[in-house]
Amino acid sequence: MSETELLRLLPPVLRARDFHLYTDGGKRLVDLYQEGGAAVLGHTPPNMLRELKNTASRGLFSALPHPLEKRFVKALSQLFPGRVIRVYASSSSLTGIIEKSDQAPWRPFVDAENSLLVSAAAAPVLIPVLPGLQGGGPFVLAIDPVFAEAHPFPPSDLLSPAFLAVAVRGVYDLIAAALERGNLRYYKINSALKKGGAWRRKGIYLFPKETHNPADWEKLFRRFLEGGFLLPPTPDLPVILPGILSPGEEAKLAGLLADCQV
Repeated sequence: MSETELLRLLPPVLRARDFHLYTDGGKRLVDLYQEGGAAVLGHTPPNMLRELKNTASRGLFSALPHPLEKRFVKALSQLFPGRVIRVYASSSSLTGIIEKSDQAPWRPFVDAENSLLVSAAAAPVLIPVLPGLQGGGPFVLAIDPVFAEAHPFPPSDLLSPAFLAVAVRGVYDLIAAALERGNLRYYKINSALKKGGAWRRKGIYLFPKETHNPADWEKLFRRFLEGGFLLPPTPDLPVILPGILSPGEEAKLAGLLADCQV
């Protein structure tokens, strides 16, 4: 099944709060997908919602020049000091410019000791996975300056200030949350992982230890969904541990991780 077909297995989602989804029929799901990382701070981060409301109330939806462009680059430069920042509406502007081997995603909270680490050995083109408007841009590149000088990257696109307002706030909230969000103490989950099984943990992320195929992932997706947990719709994305789990949810998730093979 495709990613969309797997997500269609969910009942209609009526609302989302923090790291939970509430579906038609009254079922509550723990979100381990988190829109691939766009909801890594939860589905209702108050500061980001306030920025969206304030910007939308001024009618700033059109992609026109706005001071938020510079504010977004300034915020990103705190995460990626020394790197050249480009911001696009989508990845289509980059066709033929960068090879697959030159780029890599960057995710926060991979290293519990240094939650926002950017390794000196990181790929020349980093594609940050940042909190923002789920399902919508912006598409960000953080480029090594030597690499940027040798490759003709197009200038940044004009983007809706409504998108940019949320994205700017998301970066600063990410920085503020580094200590708390990056140091999850889920002892039952850690215990289950230490006993072996199919998963390895890096920070707040879980990755399958072995290769997998779509059919096996579909079975796993269905098993977790029946247990009240939403997995990513593709094994190429990591499972993201929520910032909030009740003791019962943690115990149930630890049991699924121990029992289910990938």
